[in-house]
Amino acid sequence: MGPWQNYHEAQQAFGKIVPYQTTLEDLKTLRLDPASNPNITILNYSDVIRRFIPSPSVSAEDLAPGVRECILAKGACNGYEIVQQSSVRKRYGNFWSDFLNFKRKVEVTGWSFSGVILVRDNVVIYTLAGGQPAIYMLEESKNPLGPLQGSGESAFRNSISAP
Repeated sequence: MGPWQNYHEAQQAFGKIVPYQTTLEDLKTLRLDPASNPNITILNYSDVIRRFIPSPSVSAEDLAPGVRECILAKGACNGYEIVQQSSVRKRYGNFWSDFLNFKRKVEVTGWSFSGVILVRDNVVIYTLAGGQPAIYMLEESKNPLGPLQGSGESAFRNSISAP
């Protein structure tokens, strides 16, 4: 579980970051500290290059100034990648059909947020945020044989692998 209850809260926290002004201490106040937020990955120099220069066709001139500065700083610059998502799965339909694995319907709702922060000399030099403010999916599965579905396959595999 992360520090934000919804996409809007995450976006607001990220929106308070001002490149070339926000410090690492400010990030802690915004709950964007990898030591206290389990959804933050620390990116090293090679991680930053992989994220922003995915192929040789992308040149340094194509990059935002903060990204270019971070790549030129090499080991003196690192990054944070924030990925937080929340989803709620709600099953509905006939209890016995679901329980016996004949037919299952699941509604998935939620949100996801992702962002990248590049830091040099304890000051943020670049941010990038995105995500999905609203997620809605409907998962449906049907197994005509119910609880027996797939049991023939596992019995067959076990008989083949037995010495």
